[in-house]
Amino acid sequence: MLSNILEFFDNIFLYIAGLIRHFFAWLGFNATVTEIGMGLVYFIAIIAVCVLCALFYVIWERKLAGYIQRRPGPNRLGPNGWFQTIADAIKLLTKEDVVPLNADRVVHLWAALLIFVPPMLSLAVIPFGRQMAALDLSIGLFYLIAVSALSTIPIFMAGWGSNNKYSLMGAMRGVSQMISYEIPMVFSLLGVVLITGTLEMQSIVAAQNHIWFVFLQPVAFIIYLICGLAETNRAPFDLPEGESELTAGIYTEYSGMRYALFFLAEYCNLFVIASIGTTVFLGGWQGPFLPGWVWFLGKTFVLFSFFIFCRWTFPRIRVDQLMNFGWKFLVPISLANILITSIVLFVFNNGLGW
Repeated sequence: MLSNILEFFDNIFLYIAGLIRHFFAWLGFNATVTEIGMGLVYFIAIIAVCVLCALFYVIWERKLAGYIQRRPGPNRLGPNGWFQTIADAIKLLTKEDVVPLNADRVVHLWAALLIFVPPMLSLAVIPFGRQMAALDLSIGLFYLIAVSALSTIPIFMAGWGSNNKYSLMGAMRGVSQMISYEIPMVFSLLGVVLITGTLEMQSIVAAQNHIWFVFLQPVAFIIYLICGLAETNRAPFDLPEGESELTAGIYTEYSGMRYALFFLAEYCNLFVIASIGTTVFLGGWQGPFLPGWVWFLGKTFVLFSFFIFCRWTFPRIRVDQLMNFGWKFLVPISLANILITSIVLFVFNNGLGW
């Protein structure tokens, strides 16, 4: 009886998707229209996940930051302040949308809209549970790497379209930082690909049935976490924003809803980085007693909390230190990890022993 209940909650979203398919069939839609309709349903679900995760993690960061700094944090609106994010969202929606007179209005607008595209595309292939991915691609990990690289485009558009020297300098910092740290991040994931021999996300999770890859690839996992912070422009790598020297960097000329989109996209990107780390290194949905999607969200919650801890603990580093650390330390270490992993796999696969 207990196993049946667990199986039901483990597959509850699959059952919901099946009911929606049956509803489309009941309406008389053919297979093509049904697939288009399911694609729209998945799209809405991904948007809902992005928005809900952003709303929750904004208030969670403020709560955890308050605890780290020995202060209350938000505690006025709602039970112990948990509705504060809703009030902040309403405030941003109702604030005046100011655009600089000499800004490139088209680029300025599209930068705020496109910043949400990479995390939404990434979440499409993330398996939140067993068979719970909108797209089950055989090259899922390669797809994630390619999509995440698109984040540099709206960042540069925001700096260029603002027609502000501080914004442009922040954009140049962001592009150089994200491209530089993309390389060791990809190298850190290659160790897992060597072990599993696949790029499919579901297969990578299934390969961790007995042991998580964080224990087989600890160096790669640490490199991935560091690069994840840099890829999302979070402290201590928040140089594109750099309030102390760039006012607010790429966000200087944004207000109202456009600023809110950048703000939400930052948390969505963090959720994507935590989701990839959970899938590749922490066994994804694998876990006893609870539904797989609960395990998945719990593991991403732990990684996200670690990112928050880093932001409110470590000071911002200089630009030259950032670039030196990425190119002179992380890249060589990640390459060495790939080399050692390849040697170990060659020895064991050929039965050479030690």
